[in-house]
Amino acid sequence: MTESRPDLAARWAATVAQARGTQEGPDPAPYAADLLRRWAEPQRHYHTTDHLTAILDRIDELAAHAEDLPAVQLAAWFHDAVYRPDRSENEERSAALAERALPELGIAAPRTAEVARLVRLTVTHDPAPDDRNGAVLCDADLAVLAGAPDAYADYAAAVRAEYAFVPDPDFRAGRAAVLRQLLALPRLFMTAQAHDRWETAARHNLATELTLLEGGGA
Repeated sequence: MTESRPDLAARWAATVAQARGTQEGPDPAPYAADLLRRWAEPQRHYHTTDHLTAILDRIDELAAHAEDLPAVQLAAWFHDAVYRPDRSENEERSAALAERALPELGIAAPRTAEVARLVRLTVTHDPAPDDRNGAVLCDADLAVLAGAPDAYADYAAAVRAEYAFVPDPDFRAGRAAVLRQLLALPRLFMTAQAHDRWETAARHNLATELTLLEGGGA
């Protein structure tokens, strides 16, 4: 995955301008280049610029639900900016990166704090009932679960590739636990729009993958 994505760089510049309320301020381009370099790191198979693009697209679809759309969009950019499959502090380190970079770009402290909060929320994907920004980000991040069967199979294979260092029996057990946890949730998607569009398909895909894992299938 290449880091040269002028489409994403342009989206980043537009979001930064909206977030700070003016075109004036430090050039956002070097920050886009750094983020895109991070999203193109070789250890990534699912958490790539394609994933970033998909989340930004889903956020656009759910934009009417957000209270602070630029904060949600910025959180999407930062939420997996630091990603090492063998580490557990990725979200915290990603939030800290946002807390350093956004003030340098001229983003006000309250919005910077909201972006960092949203990034940290992706640890659990469990926004409070009144957390509209969190609902939009989490729904966009989980939308991949509702893909067509072939697309979901590609997603599952990419996740496995990121954890290639984990022995197969251990991966199956860990992944099955994650799937059971998701299936036990009262609802996967918090916004009404996402719930109506994606809930049924996502639960079908999760249950199918769990059956394959428990049965030893591919």
